[in-house]
Amino acid sequence: MTDPISLALVGLGTIARNQHLPSLADTPTLALKAIASRNAGLDGLPSYHDIDALLGAEPDIQAISLCTPPQGRFNQAAAAIRARRHVMLEKPPGASVAEVQALADMARAAGVTLFATWHSREAASVEQAREMLQDATITSVQIHWKEDVRHWHPGQEWIWQPGGLGVFDPGINALSILTRIMPEPVHVTAASLEVPANKQAPIGATMQMVSASGIPVSAVFDWRQTGPQTWDIIVETSAGTITLRNGGAQLFDGDTQLVQAEDTEYRRLYARFAELIAAGQSDVDLSPLQLVADAFLLGERIEVAPFHE
Repeated sequence: MTDPISLALVGLGTIARNQHLPSLADTPTLALKAIASRNAGLDGLPSYHDIDALLGAEPDIQAISLCTPPQGRFNQAAAAIRARRHVMLEKPPGASVAEVQALADMARAAGVTLFATWHSREAASVEQAREMLQDATITSVQIHWKEDVRHWHPGQEWIWQPGGLGVFDPGINALSILTRIMPEPVHVTAASLEVPANKQAPIGATMQMVSASGIPVSAVFDWRQTGPQTWDIIVETSAGTITLRNGGAQLFDGDTQLVQAEDTEYRRLYARFAELIAAGQSDVDLSPLQLVADAFLLGERIEVAPFHE
């Protein structure tokens, strides 16, 4: 057996504690050895204020997992790549398409792995849905992604600032599934962005898309839904309806449930990261981020009521 790959986690917020830490603990091919975070540390591990301090003090760390907000992540990832460390990026992989492309070029030149992750693609039903749709005659696709921002992102002001994506932070999860299960590319034709008067990023959005062969795809994203949350993708085909529910955890063929499984998305991401490092490969698919960028380019901005926590 080979020794596990030594890894440092940068950013120790909610997603890191709820998903990354337990997933790393269940991934024998990786070993968490250090933390970099401005405001937190982890008992039993060396902790540093920022990635520069970590890189200087921990020359044996082989890989870095970045769980920080997308704004400013380019500099962190670039520093890790220059130090010849493999890098895993939380979604969205960056604040812009071009900066992640630049990181991919840097990683290739440095001979290290860059993994731009899309955790929702690892939901239990996604690959089976992809297989079912490969030879299907798809007639339309609808996305309904609605949740309560106060529950999922309390006090996170960065998410409302330029580069934070607003409602597209969860919405990009749906787009990552869409771009995985569709047998052909889609592009944006129109969008609307509902932006609170006191914020810079949208709280609601709609998108109209179309595939290369003309299949219509529509999406509705909303951060104002209370009560039960909605994360559904409905695919109409000539043979019936295929539905991914609960963010891809459940799969239905008509009324027949085919899949329901527990959440192992981040465990699968970390296993994949270790595999990529071992193979000397990178995985940087920017199609979900490109769709969001195009929605901002083509979207009609609609000012709505101010948002307050």
